[in-house]
Amino acid sequence: MKKTFLAGCLLAAGLAAQAQHEPYVKEKDPLVLQKLEQWQDWKFGLMMHWGTYSQWGIVESWSLCPEDEGWTQRKPAGIPYYEYVQKYEALPNTFNPVKFDPAKWAAAAKKAGMQYMVFTTKHHDGFNMFDTKQSDYKITAPNVPFSKDPRADVTKHVFDAFRKEGIHIGAYFSKPDWHTDSYWWRYFPPKDRNPSYEIAKYPERWKQFAQFTYNQIEELMTGYGAVDILWLDGGWVRPMAMQTAESRSWSKTPVQDQDINMPAIAAMARKHQPGLIVVDRSVHGPYENYRTPEQQIPDKPLDYPWETCMTMAGSWSYVPNDQYKSVNTIVHHLVDIVAKGGNYLLNIGPGPDGTWHDEAYRKLDSIGQWMQTNGEAIYATRSVAPYKDGKVCFTQKKDGSVYAIYLLDEGETLPAVIRFSGIRPAKGAKAQLLGEKKTLSWKAAGDGVEITIPSTVARKGWKHAVAIRLR
Repeated sequence: MKKTFLAGCLLAAGLAAQAQHEPYVKEKDPLVLQKLEQWQDWKFGLMMHWGTYSQWGIVESWSLCPEDEGWTQRKPAGIPYYEYVQKYEALPNTFNPVKFDPAKWAAAAKKAGMQYMVFTTKHHDGFNMFDTKQSDYKITAPNVPFSKDPRADVTKHVFDAFRKEGIHIGAYFSKPDWHTDSYWWRYFPPKDRNPSYEIAKYPERWKQFAQFTYNQIEELMTGYGAVDILWLDGGWVRPMAMQTAESRSWSKTPVQDQDINMPAIAAMARKHQPGLIVVDRSVHGPYENYRTPEQQIPDKPLDYPWETCMTMAGSWSYVPNDQYKSVNTIVHHLVDIVAKGGNYLLNIGPGPDGTWHDEAYRKLDSIGQWMQTNGEAIYATRSVAPYKDGKVCFTQKKDGSVYAIYLLDEGETLPAVIRFSGIRPAKGAKAQLLGEKKTLSWKAAGDGVEITIPSTVARKGWKHAVAIRLR
């Protein structure tokens, strides 16, 4: 993941539009299909980007990448590259998140109505937030102050805490690893995000990297309890036959055959975790069980499983004094995404001491209050045409119940009449505002529907959005 800037945003939007036309390969494993159906019921999840980079309050990993992009800039500006790398790779020596409290995170996520989570076990910089046996660049290494803490294997403690709250577990794992010598071989300087050497010329080194990746994923699949999602990032790591115009746009150097043998990895992972959802994101093929538009919401429903991953604040990773989205914006995003048939994965970046910004807790608490009343219109729903009409979004339960969700502007009072077209309740159907016991009166009006809101109801101080059940 990376920070989003305007130019990057425009490029991403264009590439995403192109990606939507790539054929979706439907999973055949019945256990995976069953889990994927369940995942589509969960709707709302938490993502966390956390690593040694949080100490500097910078974008995760990307400042190591020698590409001249907005999200790869080093701080302070002008520092020589290798001097910067040396300082960056010394960050574990001071990483000591003594206020780490995953139970508090999990309780807040549960209260907010989140039903699954995805945690960064390793980002592109190669620093492992779990007790891997494949590398010494890890949070449990002796040089890391926090390694002396009984909670040092933070991935284990995060997974255990969220699982205890009944929240489903996802493991983010970066396929590229800019620390290991079998990806960025230090004999050659890296020129971009890709391997620093020619794979065809040094095939044994690449085999070492593929085995290293396999071994690390197997550790996560065998030593950390039940895992529901393997969320793989770094889509430029893919076989030559699967390279596309989208993936080639990421390369400053000639495209290489970065085949890590995903069939073997997926088979191994599912042997240990039957029904595991595998998200080889942006690699459009059999191991991309759902797609992940980043920091954007599609214009219309998609005909395959998908999830918008988006930051709660401005950055994926911790930034001091970051600016957080309003609860109104977050709720509107959730409703819009769900009405279009997707899931919403909302990211929070823990700080260097292991805590979240207080603002993150406040946002989750307010979201949870809204979900307590309106979650019925969110969970276990699917998209229903026309999905949206003006300020009203629609969702549908499997039993046929339809929900019309009116999006309230900041400070807006619920109007006396809510109008929409495209959905026509059956004759005699009841309209009920979630959170109210009495039914509402409604009537057909031209090609639309008008629902009357009594003034006593409208004045109750509704926030963000209201959901009306029609059945």
